[in-house]
Amino acid sequence: MASVVFYFQVHQPYRLRRYSVFDSDPLYFDDSKNAEICRKVASKCYLPATRLILDLVRRHAGAFRVSFSLSGTALDQFESFCPELLDVFRALSASGCCEFLGETDSHSLAFIHSREEFREQVDLHTARIVRTFGQTPRVFRNTELIYSNALAEELSRMLDESGRPRWAGAICEGTDRHLGYRTPDVVYKPPKVGGYDLRGRDGRLFALLLKNYRLSDDIAFRFSNRGWAEWPLTPEKFASWVDRLNETTGEAGSSRFCNLFMDFETFGEHQWAETGIFRFLDQLPEKILAGGRNDFLTVSQALERAAPAGEFDVPEPTSWADTERDLSAWNANAMQAGALEEIYRLEKPIKDRLARTEIECRSGGDASRRRLDAAAQLLADWRRLTTSDHFYYMSTKYFADGDVHKYFNPYDSPYDSYINYMNVLDNLRTRLAQ
Repeated sequence: MASVVFYFQVHQPYRLRRYSVFDSDPLYFDDSKNAEICRKVASKCYLPATRLILDLVRRHAGAFRVSFSLSGTALDQFESFCPELLDVFRALSASGCCEFLGETDSHSLAFIHSREEFREQVDLHTARIVRTFGQTPRVFRNTELIYSNALAEELSRMLDESGRPRWAGAICEGTDRHLGYRTPDVVYKPPKVGGYDLRGRDGRLFALLLKNYRLSDDIAFRFSNRGWAEWPLTPEKFASWVDRLNETTGEAGSSRFCNLFMDFETFGEHQWAETGIFRFLDQLPEKILAGGRNDFLTVSQALERAAPAGEFDVPEPTSWADTERDLSAWNANAMQAGALEEIYRLEKPIKDRLARTEIECRSGGDASRRRLDAAAQLLADWRRLTTSDHFYYMSTKYFADGDVHKYFNPYDSPYDSYINYMNVLDNLRTRLAQ
């Protein structure tokens, strides 16, 4: 049986307002622009696509299933600018056919730059998902699908409240340079550490589900490309490609997974409604489910269905960004490297200030409360400034999919982005010193 695993990323950063060296206020984020973009994308994509998915779940009596990761910065903006969207996601969660994955709350590069902050952000995001949707994430998806052996090892060490392994596994990019001749359509495991397999939830092996980037990109990038040899992409055609996986299962009854991982903005924003993308999504489940040979699973269900078929060895970090699928979208030039170094250099003094203020203010009083609120706001602003998009806007590399770098980019150039960001950091340092 071939199982389709739909995973969608939902993320919006807090974009900065124009901030010059002459500005001295702590209002870094462009609330007007962020509200405008959030509502625009919600109108074109999030609301119609989520409502359609909820309808598909109900229409197919639970046979259609999906997985999402929603960044904390996106959830913050939905609460402020589009609360009706959260109601639809809650209904989808209540259906039992939607799984929410864990990630970093601020959609940051913390795993690369600060393991302490990484763990704190993961905890913050998990608490947010539990509070908002009543689900406890069981599978992890790192920012921009960044993954390495080291991440798997770190995740396997994270424990839940009962002291047992917290994560069943993770999702990552099925990069050709690591797969070689192998397929991305089975479950894998990380390499052994110290001669032992990494363990996940319920005593099972820590497992990996890999993006099938070719089939994912057929929908996310090539769907409306009239120059593509397979255009137009119909639900019947795509379903036949999925069904073809049954011919490669090896022993009878073994499972294959068609892992379709993509930005949720694929539906209505990257691929406009006029392309027929919503009609495609509306009809696809019926075509895939026809004949009873294929089904839909959440990420966790896929990891539970099949044991790892082999090792996926990723010594250096990979991502799903650009043609290289590495970290170069965020750290390839001196501006990005300098900005990343400066923002993470502020982590310890900002957290130390908050800890000191908490101790000093235990006696209470209005004045102490104001000081505590100011220290907490400093940390909150710092975290929003670690969001990966800020460094993405500084990228000077544009390849085949380089237009992604321009998506709702508020800057005229990478250099403009860098200057604006560093002006904000200068003010953040001033607040820290007060």
